[in-house]
Amino acid sequence: MPLTRLNSEQYAAATAPRGANLIIASAGTGKTSTIVGRIAHLIGQGVAPHEILLLTFTNKAAAEMVARVAVYFSQEIATQIDAGTFHAVSYRWLKKIDQRIVLKQPAELKTLFRSVHERRRFDHINADVSAYGANFLYDKYSLFQNTNIDSTFEQWISANEELHAPYAAIYADICVEFERLKNSYGFVNFNDLLIMMRDRMHEMPIAYQEVLIDEYQDTNTLQGSLIERMQPPSLFCVGDYDQSIYAFNGANINIIANFAQNFSNAKVFNLSKNYRSTVPILDLANRVIQNNARIYPKSLEVTRTDVSIAPKLLVYEELFEQYKGISHKISNSTTPHDEIAVIFRNNASADGIEATLRELGIACKRRGGTGFFDAKEVKAILDIYVMMINRHDLMAFIHLFEYAKGIGSAIATELFEALRKLGDGDIFQGLYKPDPAIRDPFLRQTHNYQLGLFDDVFELGSVIRFKSHGFEEAFLQNPILKHPKLGDEGVLFLYQFYKLAQRLRTITKPLSMIQKIVDSELYRVIIEQLAHQRATQKDGSINQDKKLEAIERIKVKAALLQELSKPYNDHERFINAMVLGSQDLTKGEGINLLSVHASKGLEFREVYIIDLMDGRFPNRKLMNKGGSLDEERRLFYVAVTRAKDILYLSYARYDQVRKTDFVASQFLYEAKMLPEDEEFRKMKAMEALKT
Repeated sequence: MPLTRLNSEQYAAATAPRGANLIIASAGTGKTSTIVGRIAHLIGQGVAPHEILLLTFTNKAAAEMVARVAVYFSQEIATQIDAGTFHAVSYRWLKKIDQRIVLKQPAELKTLFRSVHERRRFDHINADVSAYGANFLYDKYSLFQNTNIDSTFEQWISANEELHAPYAAIYADICVEFERLKNSYGFVNFNDLLIMMRDRMHEMPIAYQEVLIDEYQDTNTLQGSLIERMQPPSLFCVGDYDQSIYAFNGANINIIANFAQNFSNAKVFNLSKNYRSTVPILDLANRVIQNNARIYPKSLEVTRTDVSIAPKLLVYEELFEQYKGISHKISNSTTPHDEIAVIFRNNASADGIEATLRELGIACKRRGGTGFFDAKEVKAILDIYVMMINRHDLMAFIHLFEYAKGIGSAIATELFEALRKLGDGDIFQGLYKPDPAIRDPFLRQTHNYQLGLFDDVFELGSVIRFKSHGFEEAFLQNPILKHPKLGDEGVLFLYQFYKLAQRLRTITKPLSMIQKIVDSELYRVIIEQLAHQRATQKDGSINQDKKLEAIERIKVKAALLQELSKPYNDHERFINAMVLGSQDLTKGEGINLLSVHASKGLEFREVYIIDLMDGRFPNRKLMNKGGSLDEERRLFYVAVTRAKDILYLSYARYDQVRKTDFVASQFLYEAKMLPEDEEFRKMKAMEALKT
């Protein structure tokens, strides 16, 4: 049984009486074993598996814990546990009461948001700053949803972004229209899943006997409000305030800090035995993190007694020399490549190390770049696919028609709405059998000066202009072609879509659907555009070799998507797997290049933390935009505690390209890797002034 494998601290936590329990589990102290032990204890106490909810921050973590439970009980019992991320659990729950919802990724919904934002004017507002662009405003709105439950978006903007207060009413109205559009198509984003589950819980009361939450320090206000509304009779939260590094994404460290005050009869347990790192590595991490205020007292004890290697500081005169030097050090290392990680604070730091590793012929995988499912060529295939099984999917339509020259997101939205009107809600009915009674399917905009809405001159065009293109007569008769801003290339793209959709309407197998899309004229147009973009050089010329290489890479991705579709016989299951599981399907091999955030929860035998220069790590720019030195210090602590055996810290004194001198990171002084000097005293003085 898993309980017999626990140390005394883990056992005390895992077998604690039901109620509000918080387990402070520092890096490498066996939190996963403790959670699995707790689940085993609950089942042993007679709690039914389906009455246990396990909330994690990755689906992979949930799957690993369920698999470990299955080893001690059975697959049948373990799979009854309701386990997954906050979002995955909410999605499954909501699908039981509303089949209409369609989960969309943030990048997709930003396109919809832009289509609303593009219709607004801001030039009549007298303000000291320019209005936010669509993407940035979308991110602000998302942050608001994650961190605030007591005020409106307009109030929040006015209070937190004083210079943008004059725009607050327009911003808020854009969000209102965005929400209306989303609701009309059944679209939801990740925030919506939590908000809807919280607000619709009365429709299907949830009877969990205990809710377990992993990485509790990363919980945000929205997630906290969901747990509060759930009111479970027993709560088991595992986390470490020293690893709270997601403030930029709304994580609220006060949730873990105030646990004892927020729950009556709360009990706090501390796991102090570290099984991961050697004594010198853990001592270094503790020397730095102790400069942060202690929320809960803790003292870590290293259990490893094997030979240890002291962390080493690598100092380079020039920035690129640092990347070259580390790459050569890695090439001479005897550690297996998948057990080596290079960790950086800023994504830009990875470019140099990636280039020098590849120059030496060393394979590497970079977490944080464009993943397979984020590749435009993959998203285009899935957008076409999604439209065939969900004829109300405006987002897929907008994304696809971004490849049609002369058609932006606003015009694409107008075309989609017109097709729905012509087809009584069905865009394909509107495309193939439009209602003959509707001669003008386009809606006019309403003027509202205060909210930035404006009238558009809109006179229907004539379809005669497209007569010479050789289109089918039925297609030429469609009133959709009367849109005055529809040009030759745009209408040709629409016709290619018209022809492809005819071929796809009766296909029942995912593999066949993908193959037809990949072989279509429409997709060839998309490939040509993407390859052209990727082969365009700074002077505007096209590198034909790069273009051929880009086409080949696109075809490889299309072939991989076909492979992924083979096990599926049902369109809905295939698409859901691609949307919800895409992050877990991306694989790679070689040296691990990771941002600190991406490294969270992982461990490696040999770790290099690079670019430890003041300004880069800690990142002073982000600190000035609302971050904090405490958060930067927690990031450093997380990076260091990824190392099991070997740790290198590195920095450079000069950047030859930018002609910039660097000063060593404050954390190198705090770690006692550098003696205190005048530079360090200046940093401490500046810190004291700010506090």
